[in-house]
Amino acid sequence: MGLEELLALPATVNVTTAGRALGIGRDKAYELVRAGKFPVRTLPLGGTVRVPTAELWKVLGVEPRRGVGAGT
Repeated sequence: MGLEELLALPATVNVTTAGRALGIGRDKAYELVRAGKFPVRTLPLGGTVRVPTAELWKVLGVEPRRGVGAGT
């Protein structure tokens, strides 16, 4: 995933997208989530799991430009 695509992500993403940003395949990403070892905090919401994009940026050392991700 390129920087522009990473910066354009919504506030939360699914595990597959978060894994892709981190260079982790879908199956491995879900395996890590189940084991409680995913490298970013996850948010279990009913039957789904979301990942905060800001935490992805932090782990990847990405600082969003002013206005990016703020709806502008």
